Amino acid sequence: MSRPGPSSPTEMHRITPRTRLSIRIDSEFGCKIETKQIVLLETIQAQGSISRAAQFLSLSYRGTQKLIEVINTGLGEPAVSTVSGGRTGGGAALTPIGIQLVELYRAIEARAQAVALPEREALHSLMRPKKYPPIKRVRLKRFGSF
Repeated sequence: MSRPGPSSPTEMHRITPRTRLSIRIDSEFGCKIETKQIVLLETIQAQGSISRAAQFLSLSYRGTQKLIEVINTGLGEPAVSTVSGGRTGGGAALTPIGIQLVELYRAIEARAQAVALPEREALHSLMRPKKYPPIKRVRLKRFGSF
């Protein structure tokens, strides 16, 4: 029996736990796709530049290049296309396969988030908040010598 969906954004916030599911996809070819790579691709698309995406994500340019290289090697086709600098300043954008990768990953992630909602709610109830309540110190009385 399925649960009815939320009727308002407020209700959606109320029933969505504050735990988030992270997805990593491993292929038989050794390709690994995870959230960090997808966020990088989305940021490149939004910023229009690898260096601006690196700055935005507080990553080194070289580290960003390595992540792109891993993605491109795993896919067999480039996910990011670049134009060298010059008067126009160059830039970067996602290729059609890069766009498709992001869309498929986000679709898998959304489906997994929805299907695992009851389990995420249960896990959330087991977790402690970051600010732990103060521990009441109890002084033990000594009963004889040990």
